[in-house]
Amino acid sequence: MNQYSVTSSSVVKEKARELGFHKVGIAAVDKVDPTEAQRLQAWIELGYHADMEWMANRKRQDISLVMPKARSLVCVVLNYYTADQRPVRAASPSGEGEEYAKISRYAWGRDYHKVMHKKLKQLATWLESLDEGVLARYYADTGPVQEKVLAQQAGIGWIAKNGNLITREYGSWVFLGEVLTNLELESDRPHTEHCGSCTRCIQACPTGAITQPFVVDANRCIAYHTIENRAKELPETITPHLQGWVAGCDICQDVCPWNQRFASPTDIAEFQPYPGNIAPHLLELAQISDQDWDKRFPASALRRIKPEMLRRNALANLDASRRKNDPESNYF
Repeated sequence: MNQYSVTSSSVVKEKARELGFHKVGIAAVDKVDPTEAQRLQAWIELGYHADMEWMANRKRQDISLVMPKARSLVCVVLNYYTADQRPVRAASPSGEGEEYAKISRYAWGRDYHKVMHKKLKQLATWLESLDEGVLARYYADTGPVQEKVLAQQAGIGWIAKNGNLITREYGSWVFLGEVLTNLELESDRPHTEHCGSCTRCIQACPTGAITQPFVVDANRCIAYHTIENRAKELPETITPHLQGWVAGCDICQDVCPWNQRFASPTDIAEFQPYPGNIAPHLLELAQISDQDWDKRFPASALRRIKPEMLRRNALANLDASRRKNDPESNYF
């Protein structure tokens, strides 16, 4: 038994909920399935991580390299779903910018890193206050850890066929965070998988990015290309299938039965959409200046998508729409 067994799991969970986390679970470091590291390595060897080289960090496959003294992981969730819906408007035959651009729900409001980190820091600080020897380190999509694997191990939810983590209470509209600590805490039972025979996400993906259940090829993923791809132009294999997406892609989440049934509006005000994020126009974003981009997306996760990338994504959508109606036309 570790010498820092100074509190109970129930007390830690109570504190996490007091800080506003919607779900919390605990996993023991020594019980994390080692085959998950093998699956990650196999995925990387296939090149499915595209140019996201940070995914190949060896620490991601061995949590002891992240925090050698870690004994437990406190996994937490914030629901970010809002009741707002994107407007539906058919493209005009002329393609003169009457189409809406689509931004993934996760980026509608305040940058989730800022919201999560504030709460995670409070939780980590509280843990360290329990005893001078307690260590705590936190991440929210920022560290070399397999957070979805850890969340499933902690009983939060299960990794779905589209690679997202689904919770029974909120579907997959959740942000994940974790605190590593040298405290030995009673762990929760790992969550079981409940996708069953459903393949709606696989069938709905317009680029075939979900190559098989539970395996996503970033090279084909619209979300990857609109957020991470820094190339001057998007691949020709992707642009005809963008369907208006300029920042991320929610197609596989929108069709998920768990999301359709259990999506519940969040109580976190910071996740309410900023004006203009639900229904921006493609032509507007295709012409956005660097200065307007800076003013329009303050404290936003969209700042990862630099202005030249946003213009590129919007132009690619406009060009695809124009080509569909008039193969001889081109916005570029």
